[in-house]
Amino acid sequence: MDDGLSQQPRYFLPRQSFQSLIDQLTLQGFGCVGPVVRDAAIVFDQLRSVSELPQGTRDRQEPGYYRLENSESPRWFSWANGPQALKPYLFPSREVLWEGSVDEDGSLSFKERITEPQPLAVLGVRACDLAALAIHDAHFLNGPSPDAHYARRREQLFLVAVHCSHPASTCFCVSTGDGPAPTCGYDMALAELDEGFIIDAGSERGKRILDQLPLVEVSAEQLDQAGRELDAAQKAQTRELPDGPLNRILFQNLDHPRWDDVAERCLACGNCTSVCPTCFCASENDVPSLDGLTSEHSREWSSCFTEGHSFISGQAIRPDIRTRYRQWLTHKLGSWIDQYGRSGCVGCGRCIAWCPVGIDLTEEVGAICKDASHD
Repeated sequence: MDDGLSQQPRYFLPRQSFQSLIDQLTLQGFGCVGPVVRDAAIVFDQLRSVSELPQGTRDRQEPGYYRLENSESPRWFSWANGPQALKPYLFPSREVLWEGSVDEDGSLSFKERITEPQPLAVLGVRACDLAALAIHDAHFLNGPSPDAHYARRREQLFLVAVHCSHPASTCFCVSTGDGPAPTCGYDMALAELDEGFIIDAGSERGKRILDQLPLVEVSAEQLDQAGRELDAAQKAQTRELPDGPLNRILFQNLDHPRWDDVAERCLACGNCTSVCPTCFCASENDVPSLDGLTSEHSREWSSCFTEGHSFISGQAIRPDIRTRYRQWLTHKLGSWIDQYGRSGCVGCGRCIAWCPVGIDLTEEVGAICKDASHD
C-alpha cells in the first residue's frame, strides 16, 4: 500500500509557521475553512487563524457515540472525523436550480440560477473524504448530464489533505482501500508531527502555494516517524467489510432474516445518509411566490429512509423500515459497484457513530454475508 510519503519533493513546515499557509491561501483569493470545535463536535467552518484549530483535541467514537476529549498534545489534526465531509460545500443541503415567472403577455419563462462561488480552500481533508469526492465527481461531472452547479464549485475548490494518524474505533478505511493516507485528489497534503508538518504538493496550484511558504528540508527521522504513525493507524482499525463480491452476495440474500432484525432497531431517521460523504439522494420542489407570478425550483437533500423516496404511481414501493434499510445497504455496497466501479462506502464510520441506536454497517453486512456463497 502506498503510504502517501513516497512522493517527491517533500518539505517540512514548522508548526510556528503554519499560519503562513492560511495567509497565502487568503492572498491567492481563497476563502479558508478548516476544523473548529462547535457544539461539542469538530466541524468545518471559516478559518482565519491557527488559534481557531482544535489543538490537543481527540474524538472518541463508538456505535451511537461521539465525544471530544482534551489532551496536552500540540497537534491540531489528531482526530478522525466529525459529522461533516466535503459534501455540504459541493452539494448544498438546499439550493435553487431555476426560477419561473409569468411574463407580461401571460407566457411562462424559465431562467437557470447559477451563482459564481468564491474560491474555497478546505484544510484538514481526510483520505476517506477524497475518495468520496471522487465518487461525487463520477456522478455529478462524468455522467451524461454534468451538473453545472456542482461543476462551478468543484473548479474553485482547493484541498489541503491531512494524513489520518488517529483513527476512531468506528473507522475502517483500510478495509475499503481508501486510507488512512491520502494518495491522490489533493492540492497539498500534510503529515502532522508534534513539531510541524511534512508537506508536499499534489497539483500545480498546490506547488505555487508551496513555493511561498517558509519550508525547511524534511529529515529522515521525520519521515520515519510519520511512516510509523501511519502503520499504527492502519493496524488500529478493527472493523472491516467482508471479502467477496458484495454486489452479488447482498442481492442473493434479499430475504435474509437479518433485514427483519435491523428493522426492529432502525429509527429510519436518516442520520446515516446525512453524515455519509457519498449519499446524494435529493428531492426537487417548486415554491411559488404569494402572488403566483414567480416560483423557485429547489433541490434539497433527501434520504432513501423516507417514505416519499420510493413513492411511485400513488404508492410507496418500500413501505417499511425493513425495505428502506435494505435499499440503503444493497445500493451503497452492491449496486454502486455496477454503477461506479466501486462500493459507495469509503470506510469513514460516520454512519456508525452518528446512528442514534448504534447500528454498525460492518456488523450488519457481515451477518448477512456470513453463510453466503461467494461463487
